Amino acid sequence: MSDTQAELTAELQNIYEARFASTHAYRNEVWKVLTAVFFQKLVPPNAAVLDLGCGYGEFINNIEGAAKYGMDLNPDAARYLSRDVRLLAQDCSAPWGLQDDSLDVVFTSNFFEHLPDKRALSRTLYQAHRCLRHGGKLIAMGPNVRALPGQYWDFFDHHVALSERSLSEALRITGFAVTRSVARFLPFTLVDAPRYPLFTLRAYLSLPVAWKVFGRQFLVVAEKQ
Repeated sequence: MSDTQAELTAELQNIYEARFASTHAYRNEVWKVLTAVFFQKLVPPNAAVLDLGCGYGEFINNIEGAAKYGMDLNPDAARYLSRDVRLLAQDCSAPWGLQDDSLDVVFTSNFFEHLPDKRALSRTLYQAHRCLRHGGKLIAMGPNVRALPGQYWDFFDHHVALSERSLSEALRITGFAVTRSVARFLPFTLVDAPRYPLFTLRAYLSLPVAWKVFGRQFLVVAEKQ
């Protein structure tokens, strides 16, 4: 490991620990609801699924799939991932350690904005396209800079400003067809946010009209052509 990569992984450990450790248990309960009520409908139970920027595994540990992978540079991820999840501890913009056409779904949440620049994002999307089978899905969720023009930059490690429109354009350039684009989906963040009862999340997911009021994160679904 180079000195630069060692510094990056150490920084990731520090940021994750400071930002998420105290809320991990609640975040995991939130993701149990999100996967069961919403995302599992987009992920077949026999799918090979990669969680890109998997963090502490809240999505990939709770989603059902025949083969499950998590990719993250933070070495602490290994302590949180379930035994049935294979960790790919690597830079997502470098060639992935997976075969062509080997995945059915690539999922990512609140990750693309942390990449150093749009070139890294383009290389990452290329790898996702390479590894997905024909018709495979990329599901991306993240803060929408058009809905958060100021707050977007309140996190030290936000580098790339994205909306559902700019990400959709990048996906099309890479060879994906965008099948669903929602400008406002979930609220912005769980960091320093109230811990609402989980039944309110179930109700929220069932009321798309509420997304337009409270949603600050986009949802984009695309298929490999």
